[in-house]
Amino acid sequence: MKFKWFSGLAMGLAVAATASVLGAAQAKAKTDLLVYTAVEADELKKFKKAFESDYPDVNIKWVRDSTGIITSKLLAEKDNPKADIVWGVAATSLLLLSNYDYFQGYAPKGLDKLSKKYYDTTNPAPLWVGQRAWIASICFNTVEGEKYKLPVPTSWDDLTKPVYKGHVIMPNPNSSGTGFLDVSSWIQLKGEDAAWKYMDALHENIARYTHSGSKPCKLAAKGEIPIGVSFAYRGAKSKNDGAPLEVVAPSEGVGWDLESFGIVKNTKNLKAAQALADWSVSKKAQEIYNEEYAVVAMPGIAKPVKNFPPGIEDKMIKNDFKWAASNRIRILDEWRKRYDGKSEPK
Repeated sequence: MKFKWFSGLAMGLAVAATASVLGAAQAKAKTDLLVYTAVEADELKKFKKAFESDYPDVNIKWVRDSTGIITSKLLAEKDNPKADIVWGVAATSLLLLSNYDYFQGYAPKGLDKLSKKYYDTTNPAPLWVGQRAWIASICFNTVEGEKYKLPVPTSWDDLTKPVYKGHVIMPNPNSSGTGFLDVSSWIQLKGEDAAWKYMDALHENIARYTHSGSKPCKLAAKGEIPIGVSFAYRGAKSKNDGAPLEVVAPSEGVGWDLESFGIVKNTKNLKAAQALADWSVSKKAQEIYNEEYAVVAMPGIAKPVKNFPPGIEDKMIKNDFKWAASNRIRILDEWRKRYDGKSEPK
């Protein structure tokens, strides 16, 4: 009897040990995918959950920062890239990085269902693919505006009026993709000389420049400043959460950029990176993008987003991404010389 009992115990322990080893092997089989992103931090959890529910053998590890900082980090690593895939970063940044042979072409499954203006046309396969557009806007706190007797601005030019002096915050374009799309769009709208004169006048009214594109709107939502130059997603989200905001799409037109992805050349996790690329152009992903953003890459998916400025898609300028990418460093250097003195400490 003792022998049978010990024999059964041994067999049970052996089975448990085998199961433990198999479980450990399965856990080790999960691929860690290093993803550099500029997507808003409060959205990353839902993207990770949705993707990993479809690809449970992949574990996303985010490295997240503002667009300008992520772009600088990628440029600094260009001789020895660390990321497996860049995801949710401005198309203008990915175009700049493409000049350094940063990405390998890949046509994700379902690419043909996207609008052609939202992805790279390099043959034989695109180096980057757009996901959704983030669009400039003004966040105006109506309570603070009433306190200071400020009219609601309806145009970019309005922001240079003396009544707004000290009441405006905007992002530093060296740190923020939103800041860069503002500056590059003003140059495209007005011409170079007129745009710098405009920014000189705007600078007189700026309280300070932030290193985050969403922060000016967050500060306006809290009542710490009447006006934050930001982007429509953050304005709509803050207003939906109860902030006393008007989200304004200026009459001259609004700058925009595409959150986009590109697979880093020589990644050791190519299969997992391609899985994320495939998922990112799927209908499921596009519908998740549209929960917060009004313009996505797949036609027929986007539905109106509550408290986005009405008709904002019609105000999106004809954005020359290649021009913006090729002139990025020159524009940022000039901006820094003129205006960096009002930037927040990093």
